[in-house]
Formats: sequence, structure tokens, C-alpha cells
Amino acid sequence: MTNKMIWYTKWFASFVIVIAVGMRSAGEQWHIYDLWLSLLGSVLWLLVSIAWKDRALIMLNTVITVTLITGIFK
Repeated sequence: MTNKMIWYTKWFASFVIVIAVGMRSAGEQWHIYDLWLSLLGSVLWLLVSIAWKDRALIMLNTVITVTLITGIFK
């Protein structure tokens, strides 16, 4: 990933997570959208953290991604 691509990815991922949190606060009927958007944001942040070689962010976003996938399949 180029630096410019990483920059766009991290900002897009952050925007997606903010929208997901908005869905979370909007009510139970929006829960599935919250899960999917949160998953997208965490996967994108995982890609950024891998590009940065930041092990703490890699661990955090891996755990979040696996947890969200588990929640979606429930």
C-alpha cells in the first residue's frame, strides 16, 4: 500500500466506524447495519495497521474483526 492509499483507507475506515456508532445509537432495528459497518471499518483499520506494522493495532483490530464476525453469524 502506498502512503496516500493508507491515508485514504484510515480516514474512510474512521468515517465508516463513526456511521456504525450512529447506527448503534439509533436503535435495535439498526443493529445489523452497525455490525456490518463496524466489521468493514475494523477490517480496513486492520489493513492499515498491517501496513504500519503496528502490532498493538493489529491485535486490537483482529480481535474486533473476529468478535464482529461471530456476532454477525449469531
